[in-house]
Amino acid sequence: MEKIIDENKQGQSLVLEQKKENTRKLFIESYGCAMNFSDSEIVASILTNEGFNTTQSLEEADLVLVNTCSIRDKAEQTVRKRLEKYNAVKRDHNPKMKVGVLGCMAERLKTKFLEEEKIVDLVVGPDAYKDLPNLLAEVDEGRDAINVILSKEETYGDISPVRLNTNGVTAFVSITRGCDNMCTFCVVPFTRGRERSRDPQSIIEEVNDLWNKGYKEITLLGQNVDSYLWYGGGLKKDFTKASDLQKATAVNFSKLLELCAKAQPKMRIRFSTSNPQDLTLDVIETMAKYDNICNHIHLPVQSGSDRILKAMNRLHTREEYMELIDNIRRMIPNCAISQDMIVGFPTETEADFQDTVSLMEYVKYNFGYMFTYSERPGTMAGRNMEDDVTEATKKRRLQDIVDLQREHSEIRTKEWLNTTVEVLIEKESKKSDAQWSGRTPQNIVCVFPKEDFKVGDFVNVKVTDCTSATLIGEAISPS
Repeated sequence: MEKIIDENKQGQSLVLEQKKENTRKLFIESYGCAMNFSDSEIVASILTNEGFNTTQSLEEADLVLVNTCSIRDKAEQTVRKRLEKYNAVKRDHNPKMKVGVLGCMAERLKTKFLEEEKIVDLVVGPDAYKDLPNLLAEVDEGRDAINVILSKEETYGDISPVRLNTNGVTAFVSITRGCDNMCTFCVVPFTRGRERSRDPQSIIEEVNDLWNKGYKEITLLGQNVDSYLWYGGGLKKDFTKASDLQKATAVNFSKLLELCAKAQPKMRIRFSTSNPQDLTLDVIETMAKYDNICNHIHLPVQSGSDRILKAMNRLHTREEYMELIDNIRRMIPNCAISQDMIVGFPTETEADFQDTVSLMEYVKYNFGYMFTYSERPGTMAGRNMEDDVTEATKKRRLQDIVDLQREHSEIRTKEWLNTTVEVLIEKESKKSDAQWSGRTPQNIVCVFPKEDFKVGDFVNVKVTDCTSATLIGEAISPS
């Protein structure tokens, strides 16, 4: 659950520039977190070199791929419905179409899709995308193909992702893969493997390339970005076996953040997602030091109850989390903080839930992502704990914290009234084509009249009004 799921992007089909010499058609859809959308860009890059152009017409596709998420049962059910749709098109319109499942659901269910359900031709886990040309050759010969081997080394640092459905302004840069935190509710360590980091040099080269192509903001991306650690390659857990020289020259997340900030001082730098136990003070100090590192931290906590945190195998306490919040507020006073929260985890009592409510009251997050507990097969909780909180109780508790978060979001947003904020224009406002929409460094959406500005401009905006989640203002000057 340590992943932000943008509901507006779910099921997006991806399009990139067509190559005249390519003759095959690829339809690729993505579900889940930003990491999956980033991975789809890698897949598209690999398949472009294999003779595929993307299409948004399912009926004309030679190959249909769905990049999947296993974080909640709802996500898996959505993918299953899409597979039914693909196979209906295959049966009725395009019998030569091949269908493949990528990503976390592929890793979790492995051969089940091929052998038991017989609904796909191809199953590819998150670490096996470079094997796609070989797997497709197998499929073209009429055989089912699968590669779900998790890698200790693969970071895709040597593949330049094709930017898909981009506004040309913001981009994701993947810096780590996998996760070592065995939270009992989470399937990620089983679907994405152990944690390993990407060579910082390749990251800086990608950041520089994006700036040269006109991008103004990047988000450093990983299941757990703060635990980034490069010491020459290999798993993070093997760092203890590294040589003295490797340890002395290792690059941790605060150093990487500084390298990125220095490499492109005019580019905004964001990162996601953080884990409270790994967000060290040197990261906060680096954020405070460089103006181009955005003042927003997504800091999932999941519960305000120490008892539930322990049952979740979260390696921090309520008190430690609150101390971290205090340090962020002290060192970066205008930093926005957002959350992930789960209600209805096994054995959660009303007292445990009230601990979550009181923690939210203490922090007053700018915004958050809230869920009811969904048992995932294969996780420690799924194997060892009874899902004993009723659905009615889960729904009531979820509604309570959603309502509370809305109150807190409004309080935090109103703090910006009558101030001047810097906004990076990303697109037209959804509600009016006479207004631009962009975000502040705190990740708050701001809309204002277009005037003579364009997408990609930094603009100083005087905030004159707001909703609970959006700032409304007037442009003063270019920033």
